[in-house]
Amino acid sequence: MIHETRFLISRKQFAIDLTTITGKQHPRGDLHAYSGRANAVWYRRKDGVTRACIGTLMLFSHYLPEPLDLEDPHAVLSADLDGRYGGDCDGRWDGERYWGAQEPAVMEQHLAILRPMLTDYPSAPASHDGWWTFQGA
Repeated sequence: MIHETRFLISRKQFAIDLTTITGKQHPRGDLHAYSGRANAVWYRRKDGVTRACIGTLMLFSHYLPEPLDLEDPHAVLSADLDGRYGGDCDGRWDGERYWGAQEPAVMEQHLAILRPMLTDYPSAPASHDGWWTFQGA
């Protein structure tokens, strides 16, 4: 992934909760494979409406030249990871409607993060490290 200092919605960037990065790796011949996940938030726009999203980001690569330092979240994120699937959205807020969890406690947790995100667009929550993208320069 690439860490960027400037937010551009067209770059499909994610703000990641570094404390939630988990994963495993194993040798694959002369290379190494890694598979993991992290909690993340992101913005997307559809039909001119900006939405704040919360969910899980899949992190994986089958062809790493060296093993990753799994104790260093920035080292994991800075690896050549595959992001073809993007984030798995668990909740979304567009300023009027919430989509996502049906459990009131989870809905409240999501909205506690998503409402300020949309109000402070394009800021990332203080608990998340932004902005990361899978897209090349």
